[in-house]
Amino acid sequence: MGHTMKGQKPLLARVRRIKGQAAAIERALEEGQECMAVLQQIAAIRGAVNGLMAEVLEGHLREHLLLQQPAADGPEAQPARQAEVDQVMRIVRSYLK
Repeated sequence: MGHTMKGQKPLLARVRRIKGQAAAIERALEEGQECMAVLQQIAAIRGAVNGLMAEVLEGHLREHLLLQQPAADGPEAQPARQAEVDQVMRIVRSYLK
């Protein structure tokens, strides 16, 4: 079972919030709201999508690199691999901000 199936409820909740934000942008454009309000909604949806991307990517890295791929050096290499995944995720999260 993939990691997106295990954490499906919170991921779907994020997607539903993003759908609501997209609908709010559509309404704002239809109603002719001020540019700043529309830009603020766009920035919010971008942040939400980036957060979703980071969460799914982190689950993928942890599930497929740490749990399913045995370390070539044995179990003692697992903490080093964990640290590498943590480092990659810090970089990804800073990039997505």
